[in-house]
Amino acid sequence: MSLFISNAYAQSAGGAPQGGGMEMIIMLAVFGLIFYFLLYRPQAKRVKEHKDLVSSLSKGDEVLTQGGLVGKITKVSEEKDFIEVALNDANNIVVQKSSVTAVLPKGTMKSL
Repeated sequence: MSLFISNAYAQSAGGAPQGGGMEMIIMLAVFGLIFYFLLYRPQAKRVKEHKDLVSSLSKGDEVLTQGGLVGKITKVSEEKDFIEVALNDANNIVVQKSSVTAVLPKGTMKSL
């Protein structure tokens, strides 16, 4: 036996409380609700809004793409998921509908 270090003795068997099943189920349910309201529900809402935005694209809309390009839609392909966007009078590009981030108000291109 040392002067500065005390001896450690093991606890006797049989003294630990049993149970905890109902508390575990309640905790799992609370974590499930937190996951649903903080992660899943907002993401599902954003996906639905983007799907509505993509389905409402039409010729003449001014759009912003994920790459940061701003242009006016000149052609919409219904059977394929592509649109043609005029960046200016001389340049047209073809992009996927899903790459459109936002539909801008009319006249935005002229103000840039």
